[in-house]
Formats: sequence, structure tokens, C-alpha cells
Amino acid sequence: MTNRDQMDLYRKRVETVASTINDRIGGASPETALILGSGLGELAREVQDPISISYGELPGFPSSTAPGHSGTLHIGRLGSQTVLVFEGRFHIYEGYDPLDIAMPTRVAARLGVQNFLVTNAAGGINLDLQLGDLLILEDHINLMGANPLTGANIDDWGPRFPDMSSPYCPVQRRRLLEIAQEEQIGARSGVYAAVAGPNLETPAEYRMLRTLGADVVGMSTVPEAIVAAHEGLKMTGISVVTDLCDPENLQPVSVEEILKVAGTAEPKLTKMVVRLLEE
Repeated sequence: MTNRDQMDLYRKRVETVASTINDRIGGASPETALILGSGLGELAREVQDPISISYGELPGFPSSTAPGHSGTLHIGRLGSQTVLVFEGRFHIYEGYDPLDIAMPTRVAARLGVQNFLVTNAAGGINLDLQLGDLLILEDHINLMGANPLTGANIDDWGPRFPDMSSPYCPVQRRRLLEIAQEEQIGARSGVYAAVAGPNLETPAEYRMLRTLGADVVGMSTVPEAIVAAHEGLKMTGISVVTDLCDPENLQPVSVEEILKVAGTAEPKLTKMVVRLLEE
């Protein structure tokens, strides 16, 4: 099978999922899509009058297997907007192809979404960060060894070589930082490094990431940001610092501890996102 044949099949999968969702929501026009990261699903409870669809009900859509990812799509009102909320995402470490990881972004674009907001749990490399702090993404470093644009390009989805000079919307980033200051929430802007996982990093790898200029490290978000740029969507990314990655004082950490910190920080994240969407 050629690359073009593979992309034609992928396009049919995306369009089938989008059509299935569209039938369920009666032609409503969502303006913003959100993907919620590990342990950050409580934001979905803020959706008003939701229509909830299990990923398993969407033909050709991947299944979420990562801890803290329920695998449910919610459609409803959040703030002043109609939203798609993907409660759970897909990762390289689960064995998924980058095309599958990008499917929520592709589907959202087919449904007319113009704004995309992604949250994630991340390790804090910048020593000024504390547990539970929020990092509003201004840039990223792709160390996954994979790219969701590999293969034949679908020209009516986006250009072969999309520009990445500003992958995250500076207007929304500034507003989120203002909201954080008004709400007395610990937040700053910075750079997200994406790795494949699933293991956490070694002390030497944390030193390398700091040298490269990363403030946090995680295992997601970058594929979605690349596809958002390809589709011409306004992208916003928010990391919750769930563990501290000081290579000179590195402490063992478990997934359970990471999810616990994410859950503790989640109300701050929800407050900021809801205020942003209300505006």
C-alpha cells in the first residue's frame, strides 16, 4: 500500500468519526476543542448539558489506555462557547501511530473548531517551578522521534511544510497569565519538551533537557500542536507540574503520586480555562 493509499484510508476514518459526532450533536458548531491530560479530567465536569460519547462508540477512533484517561468525548457549553472535550488522549508509548495520536485534532478541525486547548501533566525541569504550578506553553522541543505529518500530505487539510514560528497562540497565553495573576495562581510561560516515554528520565537526561532550554518534560501535546499548526488552528497548551526533576536531588516518583498532584492542581486549571472561555 502506498503512502497516498494509507492517507486516503486515514482521511476516511477521520471523516467517519466527524460524521458520527455531527449526527449525535445535531449539527451544533463547536468553537473550541480541549484535550485533557493525565489526572486532569475534572474539567469535563464543568461542561453544561453535555452529550457524552465513549471513544468505543466512534468507528475507527483509537482507545485510550493510559492511567487517568477515561476515553470519553463530551460536547456541550463551557464558558460562553460550545466545546468538544476529549477526556483522554493517545501516546507514542501506547504503541499508537502519530496519525492516531493526531486524530482528535483532525476530527475537531473537520467539525469547524478554530481554537484548540491542550492540558498535560509534566515534570518540572526549571528549578523555579513548584509542584502544582502551571506552565503556559510558548514553545516546544520535539524529542519523540516521530511526526504526525509524516507521509503523503492532504493538501486541503494544510500545507506540506507548515510554519511553526509561533506554535502556541501568544494572545491567549498572555491572557492566561493575567488570569493566573488575578486569581493568585502560580503560573509562568515556558518551553515543553516531548519525549516518547513511558519511562521517566534519568538524571543525565534531565541535565540535557535543561541545557536544551526546556522548562518541563512530558509525553504528549507536541503532535497535537503540530497538527493544529497544519490545520491553521489557534493552539494553547497548559502543563501542570506534577513532579520535580532536579538531577542533583532526584527522588523516585510513581504514577500514583503524579496523578495525585494533578488532581490537587486541577481546580486551578479549571478556573483559568473557564475564565478564558467565558471571554
